[in-house]
Amino acid sequence: MSFWKNLFGGGSSSAEPAGDKVLGEESYKGFLIKAIEMKAGSELQLAGTIEKDIGGELRTYRFVRADRMSSRDDLIALALSKGRQIIDEQGEGIFR
Repeated sequence: MSFWKNLFGGGSSSAEPAGDKVLGEESYKGFLIKAIEMKAGSELQLAGTIEKDIGGELRTYRFVRADRMSSRDDLIALALSKGRQIIDEQGEGIFR
């Protein structure tokens, strides 16, 4: 199940892997959303993290979607939008 959860955007409670390049970020409803650079050949794939401090522990949820684009600005806008959507739909439940 873990394989499928990670493949389709399931998160983890650990910090983001070393080497992730943050392209943009924004605070939203107490969460921090970050657009992450993930290359897919000559294109960029939609990826990001959502972070929140819960009980003194920084929790991180990583999401990856199938969307690909060549524009960095489009990627940032879409990743931040997707992060807001995930927060609106699931709230802190993403960290379970």
